[in-house]
Amino acid sequence: MGFSSRSYARPYIGLPGFPPGIKWLLISNVAVFLLQSFAGRALGPVFYYLALTPAEVVRHGAIWQLASYMFLHGGISHILWNMLTLWMFGSTLEMSMGTRRFLQLYFFSGVGAGVCIVVLNYLLGGAATSTIGSSGAIFGVILVCAVMWPDQIVLMSFLFPIKLKYMVMIIGGIAFLGAWNVNSGVSNIGHLGGMLFGYIFLKMPRTSVRSGRGFHPLASMQDSYKAWKLARAKKKFQVYLKKQRSDRIN
Repeated sequence: MGFSSRSYARPYIGLPGFPPGIKWLLISNVAVFLLQSFAGRALGPVFYYLALTPAEVVRHGAIWQLASYMFLHGGISHILWNMLTLWMFGSTLEMSMGTRRFLQLYFFSGVGAGVCIVVLNYLLGGAATSTIGSSGAIFGVILVCAVMWPDQIVLMSFLFPIKLKYMVMIIGGIAFLGAWNVNSGVSNIGHLGGMLFGYIFLKMPRTSVRSGRGFHPLASMQDSYKAWKLARAKKKFQVYLKKQRSDRIN
């Protein structure tokens, strides 16, 4: 699934490095998976409260589950594919946008996917269904890669060469069709939610770097609201001026 980071390069499978953000995400996920594997019985209750269960979040305020579920995985194939995909796509993206902003994207997408899971599982009757895995955050990463490099060639499932934008359309369509079955064993709602929040993150305005604030979702929304209020005030002032001119003419 790797790809070249240069748009003018020939299509080929790239082997990215291990930038800091990717490295620590891989280490953290693998470490937690090893704990699950070798201390699962002893720490079973702990892992239960780390998995994302909508009923627990809403009824008991288990807000931490919106982030903790991303570090749990259901088996060797689950974590292997997730970590491999994260490395292949995330490394190139992190080297492009920087470690700090990449990690902001990763957790913004993952937590956003968790919010979608909680809300929609309640509406679709899956409030007691637990979700684990970093797929939501990874789907956000893939979506951003597709927006930034839509014509890059990747190998879908390591077999079929395809442009990244078409691959995202395919996996998005599959997730949409499967989202209506909350008991399918795959968190399609989380996949779609991660893609949605990845796109939102990419399109939200960044606050000034000189202010030292960096990117913050709440600060970005406040800036957008202030800009809307200013535009509204300008519009009212223009209406007022037109009215004054009209009165003078009459």
